[in-house]
Amino acid sequence: MLANFSVQANCSQLLNIEVRALAGQEKINLCETYADKVVLIVNTASKCGFTPQYDGLEALYEKYKHRGLVILGFPSNDFGQQEPGSEKQIADFCRLTYGVKFPMFEKTQVRKHHADELYQRLGKAAGEFPLWNFHKYLLNRRGELVKSFNSKITPQDVKLIEEIETLL
Repeated sequence: MLANFSVQANCSQLLNIEVRALAGQEKINLCETYADKVVLIVNTASKCGFTPQYDGLEALYEKYKHRGLVILGFPSNDFGQQEPGSEKQIADFCRLTYGVKFPMFEKTQVRKHHADELYQRLGKAAGEFPLWNFHKYLLNRRGELVKSFNSKITPQDVKLIEEIETLL
């Protein structure tokens, strides 16, 4: 119990929140689970023009996970109804179509006036909420927001990779 208190005390309030794994029942505390990791949080969608970014996100995860990067995906149906399926359908799509192995979490709302708690925190900290699918928030090892990247910034964009490498 003391270890959990210590982890939460060293983690920013941005990540001190419980979320449910995609298509699962288990809730996890992001601080406890991803303490000391560089975290990239992305709102995703299966039927979007940016959906191929799953390939790039998985490639980033595979390349840098051993150095401390974790990517957290949060499916959202907020933009253009581009994530209409059930969580099981989303999980199957991500795994079978893009081979996604990075952690995915419950379907969430990310738009400013209806955002779930995590995205309220991220949007306020960044001064911007996602305007479309595949918006990215980059956090350092203390769970503090470093930068926000709009949907057009791909996972292979040199600006994003340089920021990640600096934090690792």
